[in-house]
Amino acid sequence: MKTGISYDAEYLRHDTGPGHPECRERLTSSMEYLRVQPWFERLIPVRTNPAARESLGSIHSDEYIERAEQTCRRGAPVLDSLDVTVSRDSFDVALLAAGAPLALADRIIAGELDNGFAMVRPPGHHAERGMALGFCLFNNVAILARHLQQRHGVDKVLILDWDVHHGNGTQHSFDDDP
Repeated sequence: MKTGISYDAEYLRHDTGPGHPECRERLTSSMEYLRVQPWFERLIPVRTNPAARESLGSIHSDEYIERAEQTCRRGAPVLDSLDVTVSRDSFDVALLAAGAPLALADRIIAGELDNGFAMVRPPGHHAERGMALGFCLFNNVAILARHLQQRHGVDKVLILDWDVHHGNGTQHSFDDDP
């Protein structure tokens, strides 16, 4: 079985400040654990590329994307709500986080991989069409599902969200999608 993994140290540049629960250690500790597993060397690294604005626009409004970029670039401490802490690098990092699952999916659909895992941050399931919420800038999984539908003609996509609370942004992204 060919399993791809997408991880980039660039995700660590999304600085949420001291004591924030969505911190870089989420990824560094996970990668430390994975690297010592006997099967880790069999994973196929998949290059991380930023999501195109067109991909973001399949889920988020142009106004929101522009506001997110400008907010981060000017060094504002939060985007839209007090629980979405951002830094100057957060927009670029969020583009990478949204793009990584797309690259994995493209390779899986092409038959190059059997499955894959995108270890990314910031997370995404709370991000709404026009608003950042719950630590989330872009709804990575919703962008991926729409990518599968639009680029690869996939009719049905199962999104299994195992977080301990509701992924409102993901649900709302598909409220009108049969």
